[in-house]
Amino acid sequence: MTSLAGAPLAALADNSGRFRLLPFFAATSLAMFLLVAGALWYFERQQGSFFRAVQDKQIDFFQQVQNDFASRQESVARRDLLSIHEAGNVNLTRLFANALWERDFAPFVAKAGQISAADCRALADVVDEKDGKTKPSAEKKACFAEMGKKIAAFPEFAALNAKVFDMMKKSTVFKIKVFDLRGITVYSSELAQMGEDKSQNAGWRGAAVDGKPTSELTFRDKFSAFEGVVEKRDLISSYLPVLAPGSEKVVGVFEVYSDVTPFLNHIKATSADIRKAATDNQDKVETAATANQATVDDSARQTLAIVMALLLMLFAALFAIVWRAAAIIARQEKDRDSAQQQLAQSEKMASLGQMVAGVAHQLNTPLAFSYANVQMAQQALARYELPLQVAGSFARLVKASPTDKLTLNVAASRERVAEIDPADLDVQMPQAMLQDTLQGIEQMRELVENLRDFTRLDRTKTARVDLNKSLHNVIYIARSVIPTSITVREDFADLPQIECNVSQLNQVFLNLINNAAQAIGENGTITVRSRVEDAGIRIEVEDTGGGIAVEHLPHIWDTYYTTKPAGEGTGLGLSIARSIVTEHGGEISVQTRTGDDSGTTFAVCLPVAA
Repeated sequence: MTSLAGAPLAALADNSGRFRLLPFFAATSLAMFLLVAGALWYFERQQGSFFRAVQDKQIDFFQQVQNDFASRQESVARRDLLSIHEAGNVNLTRLFANALWERDFAPFVAKAGQISAADCRALADVVDEKDGKTKPSAEKKACFAEMGKKIAAFPEFAALNAKVFDMMKKSTVFKIKVFDLRGITVYSSELAQMGEDKSQNAGWRGAAVDGKPTSELTFRDKFSAFEGVVEKRDLISSYLPVLAPGSEKVVGVFEVYSDVTPFLNHIKATSADIRKAATDNQDKVETAATANQATVDDSARQTLAIVMALLLMLFAALFAIVWRAAAIIARQEKDRDSAQQQLAQSEKMASLGQMVAGVAHQLNTPLAFSYANVQMAQQALARYELPLQVAGSFARLVKASPTDKLTLNVAASRERVAEIDPADLDVQMPQAMLQDTLQGIEQMRELVENLRDFTRLDRTKTARVDLNKSLHNVIYIARSVIPTSITVREDFADLPQIECNVSQLNQVFLNLINNAAQAIGENGTITVRSRVEDAGIRIEVEDTGGGIAVEHLPHIWDTYYTTKPAGEGTGLGLSIARSIVTEHGGEISVQTRTGDDSGTTFAVCLPVAA
């Protein structure tokens, strides 16, 4: 018998094809145990990695917070430094303006304003090839520089410049510029910058147009100061509006450069101290994180060991339960097989019981005329007795006479010879009766032979058989059961031999043919087909009956389910048929039609390979 199960499950079945629960549980549970163990180990590793990642993120976050704090502290210090020095520059500008603006700078600025800057501004700018920005051309710069020289050539410039230098000596102010409202540098403590056009400078525009001080912190490698050229200095440059006395009108703009290098160095030193403290704290956090990671790893390993021990205990308990369950199932399967065998035997006996009447009728016909022929032959032999006696007497006389001539005393035998009718001496009629008797005996022998091939109640072993021959025997037996008004057609193709229990399959096919006959009723056709299909054998039993109702179709395979009247069906036939076909590694299916073209086809598919 061939199993349809795959190779892995086939290895877990015994010789009878039954599923072995205990080996299956042991194999699958061991595989699952290893899988769960691997998953737990993986999750333990993932948990450690996750905790480590969280620790690293916390360390990075803490470091970022510390760095941000130091940076913000330095930024705030720079901002405060800028604000403080801007306020100081504002006050300084006010003092400077009060001391020099009205008397010295105002006339000087007014005089410088008389020099036109229109010609210089009319000169075209150029685009710098390096950064793509628009900048004054060399010609334009030279024009404004010439303008600055003209302003510096004013007679009053030298005295004004001396006053400015005297006031700014020994202060933190490194440079002072004065711009008129055109943006022209009319004064600079660095003479080379006089005449420059700052009308597009944002700082100048903020002071001149908006009237608001604007400051920025810059670093210069070299810078020209009142005391001379200084190097590597942090400077605050402030554009400060000069207001007319008693009004908010801007009359000029001061640009003041003050040195904040010492203050900024102090801020940087403080920031460095803060960063060092942050680094020390970071080291402490990393040390604590390493210790915490070790603690978490130890705890995870202990938890994993406990879980694995619990899983082993669970496996042992389940194995004991399954072992007990397997024993119970084996006993139940044995009982079920016994019950199934009894059911199959009962169904077969029921089928045989149905055949008894048909077989008895089929045997009775040849038996009856054979009996009649034998009686007639006996009567014919009785009529041959007297002629045979006369012939016997004559034969004795012939044997006793030494000559070829024989003298008969006819008078003594005339009376007996007169009783002989020549018509009674015809032997053709007895011969014909005996021939008919032989034909009847041959019919009975054929019926008995088919019954012997079909009915093998004690055969349980499998053998290689020709299913077409088996189907022919089944159909021969079925014809003795079903009405003669039903035609049974055989449509057989050449089939390979298969390994099967032919007695069981005969029971299946006879049941299907009987069901088909019962579905037809009076007149109809049953077609039995055999085909080779998909490396297997397909047997079909098709009838022209009324079909199976939709509400009955899902239940036809259920045990004890029948639509026949009480006493005409057990409800076991199709259930047992399906079980037998399944045990042979095959499948049984049904297709049914209702209506004008009604009918039902049962198909049995069996594998060829053993």
